[in-house]
Amino acid sequence: MAVNPPAPSPPPIAADHPGVTELFAVLAYGEISAFYRLTEEAQLAPTLTGRVALAKMAAAEMKHYQTLETALTGRGVDPFAAMAPFTEALDSYHRSTNPSTWLESMVKAYVGDGIAADFYREIAGALPEEISTVVRDVLAETGHSQFVVEQVRGAVHNNRQNRDRLALWGRRLLGEAITQAQFVMAQRDELTELLISSTGDLNNIVALFDRMQESHTERMAILGLG
Repeated sequence: MAVNPPAPSPPPIAADHPGVTELFAVLAYGEISAFYRLTEEAQLAPTLTGRVALAKMAAAEMKHYQTLETALTGRGVDPFAAMAPFTEALDSYHRSTNPSTWLESMVKAYVGDGIAADFYREIAGALPEEISTVVRDVLAETGHSQFVVEQVRGAVHNNRQNRDRLALWGRRLLGEAITQAQFVMAQRDELTELLISSTGDLNNIVALFDRMQESHTERMAILGLG
């Protein structure tokens, strides 16, 4: 019986690929957006513990932003000019997923940010070590995921209304995140080319979005929303 040869691996991606600059830029704007979002949403916290937890998360996002700002300037790029093309898409995502309650903000912090991290980690896996290290560092969890899990699980335990409402909210976050990712890809040729180079072909990009949905399902289950 004939055995099909394995699919060829994508060619290595150069560290100076122009899509890397766009990757750093979209991540940088995502981090600074997260900083402002978390500081605003801290006002929704019903306790001082919650407000402090979100403040710490916001501080971690700012540190990640500074890492990316340094990476961009190290490539001879103005960080603000580089981020400008991504403001519309990311601001639109946050406007369409603006939480109205503390629990919605918790789910977004855990699930919404996780969706984005999955997407960028997939790209990072095919990048040179010095580039992928930066990407993975800024996508590292802020250290407060357990706090979020405890808050949400406690609120939905034996509360069907909370569980159903937050499960619907989680599906909305996934849909909006994928829509905005596709919008960015359609608008930014160099970033799209980087994604295709890192995954191999368009079919693998479809598979990437499938894996993102699977990871989303796992995160929802961890929150007690599966």
